[in-house]
Amino acid sequence: MKQTKDKLIFKVSLLSISLFLMMAPQISSALPLMYHAFPGIDKAGVETLSTVPNFGIVIGLLISPILVRIVGQKPTIIAGLLITLATGTFPMYASAYVPILISRFLIGFGIGLFNSLAVSLIPQFYKSNEEELASMIGFQNVMGSVGAALASFMLSYLVTISWHAAFAIYFLVIPALLLFMFFVPLPKKKTQKSTTVKTVEKKQTVNGKVVLISILMFFIFMFYMPISFALPSFIVDEGIGTTSTAALIAALSTLVGIPIGASFGFFFKRLHDKVFPLGFALVALGFTLISISSNVAFLFVSVIVLGFGFGIGVPYMYNWLDWAAPEGSINLGTTVVLVLVNIGCFISPTVINLIGGVFGSTSPRAIMVLSAAAFIIIFGYALLHYLKVHHQQLKAN
Repeated sequence: MKQTKDKLIFKVSLLSISLFLMMAPQISSALPLMYHAFPGIDKAGVETLSTVPNFGIVIGLLISPILVRIVGQKPTIIAGLLITLATGTFPMYASAYVPILISRFLIGFGIGLFNSLAVSLIPQFYKSNEEELASMIGFQNVMGSVGAALASFMLSYLVTISWHAAFAIYFLVIPALLLFMFFVPLPKKKTQKSTTVKTVEKKQTVNGKVVLISILMFFIFMFYMPISFALPSFIVDEGIGTTSTAALIAALSTLVGIPIGASFGFFFKRLHDKVFPLGFALVALGFTLISISSNVAFLFVSVIVLGFGFGIGVPYMYNWLDWAAPEGSINLGTTVVLVLVNIGCFISPTVINLIGGVFGSTSPRAIMVLSAAAFIIIFGYALLHYLKVHHQQLKAN
């Protein structure tokens, strides 16, 4: 195993499964082509096709540990990849809404089966070398964004064929599946059982701060998701571009977001808790700028502002979770946050369209304004939180 883990092919194979962690909602660029494909299904129903995988991910995350105990890690990951491949490409051949909706839920379930394992496998091989472990975790963190960007670039061409063709992006699973099957050896099931028993013995708990962070993350992701499901419609409806334009903007903004996310440590060292209000002020500004965009260049800059704010705001939330969770309970705290994040993503189109209906408009531009307003409120809370923490630090000194 020591020799295997140093081989490039092993590292590539191990990291390849992380390419698909953010790929489920990427087909949102094809949504404008799908609005009239399902008679009797409203706009929110069609948009749910891009977010229902998040609900599947929640179920997959909960089932994965049970499956690992029964069959082991490698079979669980292979099963997840096979489900992702089969259900991801299913809409290429289907035209009925309900079967496609079920397949979109199942792709989320498949990804959920290997979501946490994509991260937890790395320390199993590299925990003896701290520098190599940090390096591999760093690569793993960006692989999801690389996969999302790759899918978006492919979509910019595929949507010119048809909305069915857009789902061909999930054929990317095939090389990752083969690489993982043949080049990643994993310990036998018995070793995993003993590890599981050790972790179960220590009871994990959730405190008020974890609940607060989870609720905040629920709203953050619920109001952020319009950048995925409403932006393509905004670009087409406002005459800014085509569905290909939407896919290219998604790809470029994802690529730009990789170094932004990687630079969180740099900003946190210099700004500390100021990162919290600053990040969500930029998200609010980004949505505001998007809502008044009238050309591709201005829209791209607006999306970058939005992505920069999100790229430093969300890591702050996870950093807050790390020190706020009770000792020895970070895994449970992270699971609670991930469950609420994915539920927020799943219900986003329905809730956003309901709120938009109350205010008299569900147009893509109105949805962007609504998200901007929501993030202004979140920024207000973040500012109060920072002032409170700053005041406590001054008193302590």
